Amino acid sequence: MSARGRAGETWPRPERCRVMSVANQKGGVGKTTTTVNLAVALAMHGNRVLVVDLDPQGNASTALGMERMQDARSIYHCLVEDEELRELAQPVPEVPNLWCVPATIDLAGAEIELVSLVARESRLKRAFSAYDSRDLDYILIDCPPSLGLLTVNAMVACEEVLIPIQCEYYALEGVGQLLRNIELVKSHLNPELVISTVLLTMYDGRTRLASQVAEEVRGHFGDLVLKTMIPRSVRVSEAPSYGQSVMTYDPASTGAMAYMDAARELAFRAQSLVENR
Repeated sequence: MSARGRAGETWPRPERCRVMSVANQKGGVGKTTTTVNLAVALAMHGNRVLVVDLDPQGNASTALGMERMQDARSIYHCLVEDEELRELAQPVPEVPNLWCVPATIDLAGAEIELVSLVARESRLKRAFSAYDSRDLDYILIDCPPSLGLLTVNAMVACEEVLIPIQCEYYALEGVGQLLRNIELVKSHLNPELVISTVLLTMYDGRTRLASQVAEEVRGHFGDLVLKTMIPRSVRVSEAPSYGQSVMTYDPASTGAMAYMDAARELAFRAQSLVENR
């Protein structure tokens, strides 16, 4: 950051809280990594951010240093037992302005338990409505790699979807199904829902395939695609094993710098997006 002359820079804050789902039903495309690192980068530059871990694997909670004991309270208790979100949000160690609502293995059974509940698709939205989001600038929801009830809850509760797309051959196959599901949620449950951001991840500039996928994605989504692409980086993969994001684990790595640039782009887009609504 210092090398790029951005140390201490304060990024603009949106006029109201942006609620974003980071979604793609294909596994291994960088959803959790993107959620965690964008959240930390935004928090480091003056934004107040809440991460909601909606993935039963709980990788975002691990990467943010949350304790995940078996009897710990988690987002499961909010969805199934109506516990208040504010009671579940925990401050992230060593990162001011950042909170996390963790996930535990209990969430794996939530899909089945939600089926019999009233208004099962809008349980998370109801929790957000009861939460005073004036204290926040961003709520980032880390979705599971599926299109089940947990992901639908995230789509109903948010206004924006951020889609990470891996720069590999199979990446575009799953996006079509995701887009159809987003349209279904928009037409039946949440007319405010929009795809606001697409982020290209795991980019390897040495291969022609990565460039072709990036070109195809930009051709389809246009200006929704961030200019910044996230390269393959060993440091990004290593960071969660130390209970950290790459932003704090190795801020000088190419992965950290790329996520910093992507978060900066996201923050500066925020003003125009909110103003145009």
